[in-house]
Amino acid sequence: MPRLIQAEFIVSAPDISLALPADMSEIAIMGRSNVGKSSFINSLTNRKNLAKSSSTPGKTRLINFFDITYLCGEDRMYARLVDLPGFGYARVSKTEKVAWQKSLNIFIKDRSSIRVFIHLLDARHPHMPIDQEVREYLQHIKRGDQEIIEIFTKSDKLKQKDLARLRKDYPDALLVSNLKRKGIEAANATIFEKLFQTKCP
Repeated sequence: MPRLIQAEFIVSAPDISLALPADMSEIAIMGRSNVGKSSFINSLTNRKNLAKSSSTPGKTRLINFFDITYLCGEDRMYARLVDLPGFGYARVSKTEKVAWQKSLNIFIKDRSSIRVFIHLLDARHPHMPIDQEVREYLQHIKRGDQEIIEIFTKSDKLKQKDLARLRKDYPDALLVSNLKRKGIEAANATIFEKLFQTKCP
């Protein structure tokens, strides 16, 4: 089982022109505002305050970069987490929102170093149209060297029958609870496997 042993915040880019060079394999994390993206990053990296939540959902329009290190046996393997702005809230002007979405779309499509897309969804609201749009968008733009992982957050909020239905509807998705740290090790193992195209015994 791989272990994520180190994580470090590098920089926030308010514009794609200020993004880090595409010089390392990257994991792009995206999800609707208020899905628990910052909490997921903190759980994944086992760092309490590595990623900070915005007090106003949908207000932050930054691309945050974190360098991470996995340990597999004796081998250290390096990658970068790219925390993309949350979608789904319209707390900015329509013109500003359209311009930023266009810019972000260019970044996502043209970023050669992205190997894995993590699409976070709220387990309590699994069928939202906006998530279906993101699902279709990622499938449309995904290159042959890229993988998509769907992860449902807040799974601890569901009853057993609802969890069973969710697993039936989305058999390939992962379920996690940031609050109880359930499913985090499995998520890290899947991310590692998809990112490096190898398993860690």
